[in-house]
Amino acid sequence: MNVFGIGLPEMIVILVLALLVFGPKKLPEIGSSLGKAIRGFQDATKEFESELKEGAKPSEPASVASAASAVTKSAEPATEKASDA
Repeated sequence: MNVFGIGLPEMIVILVLALLVFGPKKLPEIGSSLGKAIRGFQDATKEFESELKEGAKPSEPASVASAASAVTKSAEPATEKASDA
């Protein structure tokens, strides 16, 4: 088990030191608040990624697409008439 370059023995030492410094009553509160902070960071990261993906998609309004298709359709007969002459 290797989390952030910290192995199992190092993690046990850190937990024992935290237990000695903060005490058994405070440790669950600290763990809970740390867990909530990590969850909030993950949620913010996911939201940021989805906004980036959404912004990267080429989107054009329906009115622009319909206007472009109307221009293309009206230009086709003019090209045929020019080639007939």
